[in-house]
Amino acid sequence: MTQSGQITFSQMDEVVFGKPAGESVAQLAERLGSTRILLMVSGTLNRDTDEIEKIRRALGNKCVATFDNMPPHTPRSAVIAAANQARACDADLIVTLGGGSITDGAKAVQLCLSNDIRAADDMDALMPVAGPDGVVGPPPGLKPPSVRQVTIPTTLSGGEFSAISGVTDERSKVKTLVRHPSIIPQAVILDPAVTVHTPEWLWLSTGIRAVDHCVEGICSGEAHPYGDAQALQGLALLAQGLPRVKADPGDLQARLDCQMGTWLSMGPLASGVPMGASHGIGYVLGAVFDIPHGHTSCIMLPAVMQWNKSVNADRQELIATAMGRAGDGAAVVLDEFIGGLGMPRSLSAVNVGPEHFERIAEQSMGTPWIPRNPRPIPTPAEVREILEIAA
Repeated sequence: MTQSGQITFSQMDEVVFGKPAGESVAQLAERLGSTRILLMVSGTLNRDTDEIEKIRRALGNKCVATFDNMPPHTPRSAVIAAANQARACDADLIVTLGGGSITDGAKAVQLCLSNDIRAADDMDALMPVAGPDGVVGPPPGLKPPSVRQVTIPTTLSGGEFSAISGVTDERSKVKTLVRHPSIIPQAVILDPAVTVHTPEWLWLSTGIRAVDHCVEGICSGEAHPYGDAQALQGLALLAQGLPRVKADPGDLQARLDCQMGTWLSMGPLASGVPMGASHGIGYVLGAVFDIPHGHTSCIMLPAVMQWNKSVNADRQELIATAMGRAGDGAAVVLDEFIGGLGMPRSLSAVNVGPEHFERIAEQSMGTPWIPRNPRPIPTPAEVREILEIAA
């Protein structure tokens, strides 16, 4: 049967790479006509470096406020606090500088502003719904953002290239996905120089998150050549770039290669290819056990590859080849690569024991990616099998 599909291009206007962030964001603000800019930034970078001050200086009096208190996993309460600050200063543009939680937070803030969401519980109104065709999307009547985002990422999680925001509901400790095509940043600035402050563990582990995007995209039962081309090149850049940065943290070209690889890693997801069980289980590990998403990918991806091999060994061979180890099994190649970077490789390494497996398995079934795993996962029992491999 002939493969069919549809690729909808995003509402991102541009990506600037290799140029100083301050200079680039000032030029963008001028071109967009923005005069009241809210910075949403890493608290650590704001307190301990001059990177945020450089952005403020570049923007001058166009910078009207700074929010620097977004915890990991983007809790609803922090999103509401940032939205309230944006409302109070009448922001007409949000500029983020930091990791994935800040980027996701700003995406959710955009929808809170346009839909007059002022309390954490009211964010239920942003939750996606399934349409008559079963496709999950924004709820009917959700107003698109009128205030857009420009993102300067400092990690390799890749969320800046998607129109999805992961937000944690503190009531249930569940991470839910907020979707709208207009919440993707209007522009992304990839400046390797601002990433030198990122802790090594965070840079390398989020790099494995980007590897996870590549690998699960390539190995999906719904993969297509458009996504493959980007993910395979992205995987090659990351496989070469991450060890180079570990060896020499000041290698800005290696850092930029990692950033470009991360951009390419989002090709499958951005073109409609679903992720699989590594991402699905990872959401639960992050929301329930507060494990950074980079580490969830380090732990779960090799185990998922091993469990899936019976249905996609040919696709897994593409992974090993792209990583320079043709003929070796993808699960082994990935596990050794992750170990070589000094990252955790088991659930026990992050203090998650078998007593938690039943809860993880049950909650994973409710994530959007478990049903799309290439090897079917009809019940929590199959998730437990994967968890046992990763134990």
